[in-house]
Amino acid sequence: MVLASQIRRARVRSGAARLLSLSLTLALLTAMGCATATSTSSSRASSIPDPRVGLRAGMMDAAEAIWNLRVVSKTPPPAKFLGVTNSDLSFTGPYAIQGNYNGYQVWDISNPSAPTLKIGYVCPASQSDVSVYKNLLFVSGESNSGRLDCGAGGVKDTVSHDRLRGIRIFDITDITNPKYVGNVQTCRGSHTHTVLVDPKDTENVYVYISGSAGVRSPSELAGCSRLTPDKDPNSALFRIEVIKVPLAHPEQAAIVSSPRIFNDLVAPVVHGEAAEDIAANRKEVAEAKAKGAFTAKLGGDERVAPNSFVAPMLDSIVKARGGTGAPTAADSAALRSSFQSIIDKMFGGGPSTPGAGPRPGPTQCHDITVYPAIGLAGGACGGYGLLLDIRDPAHPVRIAAVADSNFSYWHSATFNNDGTKVLFSDEWGGGGQPKCRITDKREWGADAIFKLVDGKMVFQSYYKLPAPQTKEENCVAHNGSLIPIPGRDVMVQAWYQGGISVFDWTDAAHPKEIAFFDRGPADSTHMAMGGSWSAYWYNGSIVSSEIARGLDIFELTPSQFISQNEIDAAKSVHFDYLNTQGQPKLVWPASFSLARAYVDQLERSQGLSGARLSAVRQALSSAETTSGAQRRDALAQLAAQLDADAGGSADASKVRKLAGAVRDLAGAST
Repeated sequence: MVLASQIRRARVRSGAARLLSLSLTLALLTAMGCATATSTSSSRASSIPDPRVGLRAGMMDAAEAIWNLRVVSKTPPPAKFLGVTNSDLSFTGPYAIQGNYNGYQVWDISNPSAPTLKIGYVCPASQSDVSVYKNLLFVSGESNSGRLDCGAGGVKDTVSHDRLRGIRIFDITDITNPKYVGNVQTCRGSHTHTVLVDPKDTENVYVYISGSAGVRSPSELAGCSRLTPDKDPNSALFRIEVIKVPLAHPEQAAIVSSPRIFNDLVAPVVHGEAAEDIAANRKEVAEAKAKGAFTAKLGGDERVAPNSFVAPMLDSIVKARGGTGAPTAADSAALRSSFQSIIDKMFGGGPSTPGAGPRPGPTQCHDITVYPAIGLAGGACGGYGLLLDIRDPAHPVRIAAVADSNFSYWHSATFNNDGTKVLFSDEWGGGGQPKCRITDKREWGADAIFKLVDGKMVFQSYYKLPAPQTKEENCVAHNGSLIPIPGRDVMVQAWYQGGISVFDWTDAAHPKEIAFFDRGPADSTHMAMGGSWSAYWYNGSIVSSEIARGLDIFELTPSQFISQNEIDAAKSVHFDYLNTQGQPKLVWPASFSLARAYVDQLERSQGLSGARLSAVRQALSSAETTSGAQRRDALAQLAAQLDADAGGSADASKVRKLAGAVRDLAGAST
């Protein structure tokens, strides 16, 4: 989540205010972002009013709209986490681990209708994104207030060895009693991270760190440099960090490489802000200046610097002159005179030097999704979408990059299961702004879908939440995952206060929505943070981390778009654990529901005649009533018949999938 500058002017209630952990890095970088797109409409009949429009507001009692989903449970946050931002999710066994800016919560979801809290571990830091592997839990920390000892008092000093900015490691062998076993500090902290399990290395796991905050002082962490690589080859900019974690000794985890996957990229072309946002920002800047606030230009736009960013700088000036207490007017004047140049050095910008060439591109990624089964990763990296070769996990190599003037902030990536497509989300507005208003361009804040062709990414289309949201609802594309429906590319995705949307992108040029859930605004009078941070499929359920309202669990219901057989086949896929950014290969066990799911899809595509489909269904039902050799022989005969059917089918590839599923079922019958 990147919180945009506009949210600072929202009249946020005291409880919701604690949801926000602002830094100028995120606020200003977000302000630069923007992108273009061609959006698709809901597959609901256009003549039917969308029930998501006009929902009654409320923090815990908002009106709801739902389509082709069922609410299984809605669990509010425990007291220690109430009013504090819930972030990302990870899963292990029967547990959902929910990050929170106050730490993390472990929920037992073995009974999805009644989740129970196993432990709420208080360890403040933003964003507290979480990942698991076997007995290890990894938690991101990026803010200046995170403490090594997990204390709640924050860190007041500008330079402090009590500060944690990087990755924390917990032993969760006893998940009700986690042990804090180590951490790895990084120069820019860990906004997000990705756990890479290398199939060739059983003794270690690798963690890719994406840090987007400013570079910390070398007095706090040796070796940190904010100079550009041409001035310092060891610069902390324009790189990610790779941490190697020995599974037998996680306390020995350490950075093993800092790949410069952004080399030679230049700043992409971006679109401007929406007219409403330009006017609002000008008003905000004028009002802030009148009150003596600090402002700076980034990407040509003037923005207000949050006090949490300015205060440590003023404290440093006071200490440098040997003073104590509050900064004086002279201290403020000194900082003000150099503030713009400080921002230019930290984030790039300012007047270009004649003959210096184009400005460089992104200096960090937001999210990296690794797909070890195909040896590739998708890097959502601010101004670019990257394709990385990760076959050598410690040394990822960029093999392709795409930019898009319609995209503001490349946020996350998802591959389809066969690795022929990749989808990137655009977090325009940073998660803290209303970017699904009816006046917002349908091309902005959307998903972009690409085909992978000979190592290149070829654009196909955009997908954006079809239902307009109000100006009081933070809304933009965010985190989602594949739903394991065989033979199709179906995804569930969070849209903050836009709710969750399930869409089919099998036809990459024409994605369409097939299910949704939404609540009314958290507040009808002003922006109050809330909404789904992430929505992931895990072992039969859709689990959503609701920023303010807790943990939501849903299940798919049969519809004209998804049959019960397809849902049953999806539920047959079981994970021992799941980190969505460590994308697993979906494998379906042989089952009658799998075969019937393909039959249903052939009916939908008219790949076989009605009479033939009826005969296939009858053959499957007959075989299911038998066992042993009789079942095997009946299924083998049906598979051979389907092989012959494929030659004359309008959907030959699906008929072959069906034949393969039936043949596997025959093999499982022996």
